[in-house]
Amino acid sequence: MTVYLVRRLIQALFVVLAMSLIVFVGVYAIGDPVEILISPDADQIERERAIVALGLDLPLWQQYLVFLTNAVQGDLGRSFVFNEPALRLILQRMPATLELAFGATFLALVIGLPLGLYAGLRPNASASKTIMAGSILGFSLPTFWVGLMMIMVFAVQLGWLPSTGRGTTCSVLGFIGLQPCSSGVQWSFLTIDGLSHMVMPAVNLALFKISLVIRLTRAGVRETMLMDYVKFARAKGLSPARVTFVHVFKNIMIPVVTVVGLELGSTIAFSVVTESVFAWPGMGKLIIDSINVLDRPVIVAYLMIIVMMFITINLVVDLTYSLLDPRVRLENKGT
Repeated sequence: MTVYLVRRLIQALFVVLAMSLIVFVGVYAIGDPVEILISPDADQIERERAIVALGLDLPLWQQYLVFLTNAVQGDLGRSFVFNEPALRLILQRMPATLELAFGATFLALVIGLPLGLYAGLRPNASASKTIMAGSILGFSLPTFWVGLMMIMVFAVQLGWLPSTGRGTTCSVLGFIGLQPCSSGVQWSFLTIDGLSHMVMPAVNLALFKISLVIRLTRAGVRETMLMDYVKFARAKGLSPARVTFVHVFKNIMIPVVTVVGLELGSTIAFSVVTESVFAWPGMGKLIIDSINVLDRPVIVAYLMIIVMMFITINLVVDLTYSLLDPRVRLENKGT
């Protein structure tokens, strides 16, 4: 285990270094932030002063070395627009994105597993065929269109749910009465108003994941039901419920956990559309605003944090996989 973790950490270091170079060069090539940030009425002296203050007067390789030196010290640069550390801006928005991503993943598992299990156990039933047809819609419908339709129906016409924003937030310690809700990391799911604001964006973000979990679960059930150990369990006279939840369900969870764990990273990274449609104040909304004004430090910091998240989630998924399937030996994964 120790050898495996050390190997993964070394690999992660090289991945982060390579991605930092790709991201930095890519962001440098998408335009000149001076043209957006500096007023057209400014004279040449003011423009030169602003360029020097932003560090844009240095060659690209020097800017990259400065970025690496500061990144090692935990400084990913200062926002051109807000004049604040880019890392602080992103961390302020991170709770909103994380609770939306985890909420969507939770919905995908809670809804997708039972539906996929039923569709796998009774593949010829009318309800199973309806479930599979619905999963195709979940894959096919564009996220932004579904979000707009949800706003039109549930917010505008029915008035059941709020359409935008995050609602009332509260900190965990404030929720249990140790400190007021205005301090600490703020979460929406701890208040009724926050939950009502969270329902539509979480469901919208979860639709694709629900369809994915349904299809993975159904395929796993259909394959596992043909295995010898399931036939032997039935021959011993075990109840259908015990066969399903002890012998079938545990084994189909291995690919489901692997795929859903990796999809969690993409859910965090690609929640941009949902956050934009519902004006959810998360990291995705911040990165869109930063791209519009070419706020390079925020863009680079956001992409580097996403890379670190993917690496961490990938490691956690591998460890979880080994717990679900003891036959997996982490020491041999690198060979």
